[in-house]
Amino acid sequence: MHCTRETGDPRPIEVHAHDPLRYVGDMLGWLHQALASERELVLALLDPDAVVDTGSTVNRFSKSLENGTGKTESDLTFVLDRIFEGVCRPFKVRVEQVLQSQPSLIIACKLSNTLEFYSYTISDLLGRDTALCYTLWALRDAAQKTFLDILKSRGEKLLRYPPLVSVDLSPPKAVREGVSVLLEIIETHNGMMVPATGKNPDFDPVISALLDPIIQMCEQAAEAHKSKGVGHASRRRMTSDPGQISKSSVDALLSNNSPATSSKNSESPSKIFLINCLCAIQQPLSRHKVAAGYLKKLGEMIENHMHSLVEKEVEAILSRCGLSQKMHYFQKSLNEEGRTAAGTPLVEIEDTSPLSLSECLRAFFGLILGNESSLPEFELMQVPKLRSEAGVQVARSLAEAYTLIYTAIMDPRNGYAEPQSLARHPPDQIRIILGI
Repeated sequence: MHCTRETGDPRPIEVHAHDPLRYVGDMLGWLHQALASERELVLALLDPDAVVDTGSTVNRFSKSLENGTGKTESDLTFVLDRIFEGVCRPFKVRVEQVLQSQPSLIIACKLSNTLEFYSYTISDLLGRDTALCYTLWALRDAAQKTFLDILKSRGEKLLRYPPLVSVDLSPPKAVREGVSVLLEIIETHNGMMVPATGKNPDFDPVISALLDPIIQMCEQAAEAHKSKGVGHASRRRMTSDPGQISKSSVDALLSNNSPATSSKNSESPSKIFLINCLCAIQQPLSRHKVAAGYLKKLGEMIENHMHSLVEKEVEAILSRCGLSQKMHYFQKSLNEEGRTAAGTPLVEIEDTSPLSLSECLRAFFGLILGNESSLPEFELMQVPKLRSEAGVQVARSLAEAYTLIYTAIMDPRNGYAEPQSLARHPPDQIRIILGI
């Protein structure tokens, strides 16, 4: 009960029925206060010489076994249980009305936390196996279900209407809003009251229920973006340095975009978009220990997308130079000590003939050594560290691919008459040019 400041007259709890948290909190506070008062009165009736112990039921029972007052304690619990049995139904009806009034996500979370705190507190005073405590724990479960149902409904709505991917591949508004809501819930969780006999509930299901649909929504948006065949977002600047590349056949190689290559290129913007979205979730959560488990999951997802992005970019570059379909010959050559599966030197295979390799490598050198590098820059990736890391990984993979080609060409068992004219630059020089 509450009193007015002017007169001190009691005000009915229903005055605050419009405020779910205040309303439920006042009822729980009244129950707690009434229970303590009734306990003192009943204990005085049952054992006038007893000293009132305000500790928990567990402590009282352990003491009662020592001093032989177990019968009094049992009678006390029985009487209090019967007294408060009558309040269970009206209290339950009122709380259920609050839960059915479609409270906001944050209000539902706070209601669940408040009910959990008082469930533990009153269980310590009255005992777990009583009607009031059964009611409190049932309402706590109902509040948690309401909270999770709101999260589920929110997630389903996001998945029904995935947003379009913006031109700059930035995370959609729903990602920022979802993270903001989660941070508020985390603050509520960190500030919740926990009785001595209670413990903080597992928070991972809440994080998953809120963030998993957001990530799925981003994946749907990325897939739709990829299916449209949107152009490459890593911005390659093509070069035509006449001192490095003679036009004609080399230009034909660079301009020959097969459907497969175009498909691979169209995946890069989608990957960058997903990385941006995951980083937008990861960075704000990194300051909260309660999200440590989910942060590890996010880190693994970002790493996988980065690996896939780099792999697709390298494949696209090698395809544009005409080297992609030749790489398995070089790999097999090294595996079998300079021989293909049929034992034929590489020089005698059409795809790895000197003429074919000469054009492909000139195109490759043109991409690497041109006045303006045409390697991907990933400038739409919003985290500078990841942007730099992606560029380094692409350069390293290209250097490894060239080292493989160079080693196979220089191997005399592959039969190239003038290998230096094909592979004009040693691998170390390519690494220096690529900055690795």
